[in-house]
Amino acid sequence: MLSVRAVAKVAALVPVVAIGIPAQWAVLRFGLGHPGAIPWLFHRIVCRVLGIRRVVTGHPPNGEPALILANHVSWLDITVIGSLMPLSFVAKSEIAGWPLFGLFAKLQRSVFIDRTRRSATAVANETIAHRLKRGEAIVLFAEGTTGDGHRLLPFRSALVGAARDALADPDAPRIALKPLSIAYVRRHGLPLGRAGQPHVAWYGDMDLLPHLKAILADGPIDVHLAWGESIPFDAETDRKAVTRRAERAVRATFRAALRGRD
Repeated sequence: MLSVRAVAKVAALVPVVAIGIPAQWAVLRFGLGHPGAIPWLFHRIVCRVLGIRRVVTGHPPNGEPALILANHVSWLDITVIGSLMPLSFVAKSEIAGWPLFGLFAKLQRSVFIDRTRRSATAVANETIAHRLKRGEAIVLFAEGTTGDGHRLLPFRSALVGAARDALADPDAPRIALKPLSIAYVRRHGLPLGRAGQPHVAWYGDMDLLPHLKAILADGPIDVHLAWGESIPFDAETDRKAVTRRAERAVRATFRAALRGRD
């Protein structure tokens, strides 16, 4: 059973979803307007309804194509990051088959990667490179999975090659490699701490539906997002080296946020 608070939130979101899905389908089907505008507005509304309070520091990509390397804590990250600006995500292929969430991912023009196929990384790189050359912003959760909200996993560099592939074209626009850290720091105005992170973090073998119900029934959640400085990147750049550099930048701001430092 859902609590009164959860029912009220669902009731507020139903018309948003009912209007947003066909509107975004029409935008993608007929090329009406910017394909990222409706998802951006949708995520901002969802954050407001769920009581997600964002503190953002640093400078986002300023209208330039960007490969954004972020850590990953929860399914909530999609809405929190998606509320910052028009962008798309790189997602594992099984998400495409999830009820409702899969539809949302498709409407946001996510790049799906099938990790069971050897050629999956190459295919995803080609798609990401094409999108970057068109001037888009793409979010890559560089850990490859969700963490527990208290520590970062090592960043993977394979898909960073997409940005390098895009730069191999002499006519391609300048591409920014942007670190972005996301840290959930308070719940009901109180510090989450290590013990409280599972209330927000979604990882391991956690079931999605109970976690979703808990978020709907819960009070305000404060999240800190920190943009790092753009990392110099061109067709000759070592992808492993820049991935390590992005990881260090994200790790530093992530730890600072958890310790309550700006």
